[in-house]
Amino acid sequence: MTLLWTVLAAFLGLCALLYLLQERLIFLRQPLSESARHALREMPEVTEIELAAKDGTRLRGWLRHGRHGVEEAARPGLVIYFGGNAEEVSGQVRDAAAFAPWSLAAFNYRGYGGSEGRPSEAALAADALLVHDRLAAREDVDPNRIVVFGRSLGSGVAVRLAAARPVRGVVLVSPFDSLRSMARNHYPFLPTSLLLRHPFDSLARAPSIEAPLLVLAGDRDRIVPAAHSRRLLDAWRGPKRWALLPGADHNGIHAHPGYWPAIREFLGSLGRAG
Repeated sequence: MTLLWTVLAAFLGLCALLYLLQERLIFLRQPLSESARHALREMPEVTEIELAAKDGTRLRGWLRHGRHGVEEAARPGLVIYFGGNAEEVSGQVRDAAAFAPWSLAAFNYRGYGGSEGRPSEAALAADALLVHDRLAAREDVDPNRIVVFGRSLGSGVAVRLAAARPVRGVVLVSPFDSLRSMARNHYPFLPTSLLLRHPFDSLARAPSIEAPLLVLAGDRDRIVPAAHSRRLLDAWRGPKRWALLPGADHNGIHAHPGYWPAIREFLGSLGRAG
């Protein structure tokens, strides 16, 4: 009986620890280096933007126009990027030329980079709406040609935004069906459904979203196995494309030779919104 009680106490202690520390496990906040900040300030067509959330939290990010975006249209289309759980997004802004002629915007989550505050699912979802609405109101952005792009954890943020706003398209890289499902997959011995405060249930929202979707997944992804990405795609209401990249894992999927061609082809297929 002593052994049983010891095991039970250890199990309950582990559950309590995971419950209390889950923000540190889900949101791996990253700083913004001064060199990265300086490099972005030196780049052409990059605008540094600061927004204030309803609770006063300051969010900081960037808007960078494609090399030919401004010339081709008075208000070019825009991709809004939402990064992974350990990603400071200035690097994506530096590589924004890959999206041309589309412009790119990226904001660091609360507690990441130069953004203030503490991250949570509810806060990130509300911040995403704020970012979308402020950018859509700009004179140098076409509000009818906004695409949301989410990678890994960012897929949960992008799906919540797409469920709340009529976006032109959605690109999801290594997306999960829900964080609860992922937790059950990685920790089958724990009552994760009871412990998780940030479920990011994209699967529940997918059937209501009519925007065209592109999903890119790696067949060697051990963090978000492709089956979880496929489950989300199958539930999507709107037109959808599936790109399973052979040999790609979770962290290196962007280096796969099929990654950028699939994204550019998808963006090209969206044409101009009427």
